[in-house]
Amino acid sequence: QVQLVESGGGLVQPGDSLTLSCTGSGFDFSMHSMSWYRQVPTKERELVAIITSLGMGPQYADSVKGRFTIFRDNPQKTLYLQMDSLKPEDTAIYFCNVFLNAINYWGQGTQVTVSS
Repeated sequence: QVQLVESGGGLVQPGDSLTLSCTGSGFDFSMHSMSWYRQVPTKERELVAIITSLGMGPQYADSVKGRFTIFRDNPQKTLYLQMDSLKPEDTAIYFCNVFLNAINYWGQGTQVTVSS
């Protein structure tokens, strides 16, 4: 079955960097676009970044453009989100996502907290 497992979250200070990882299994990782989303309580899940199956043409939410970088290692079946210059408003649970066979699959999420 499809599984996505995120890791790498934590508590950091404003201006710090953090890299999230998401390992996929149960599907052909290299054949699908993948995304990172984030969610805070009382708000809808927000698309942060998306990348094609071959790692080309990444797109970002305006709020993270220039600070976050999405990339992937297909042989390792791992998706990454490099987050630089973190701000308190980046605090959220971060989820990786793959959409296949008309179903959205999500990991369990990893908490990122940016606070001084």
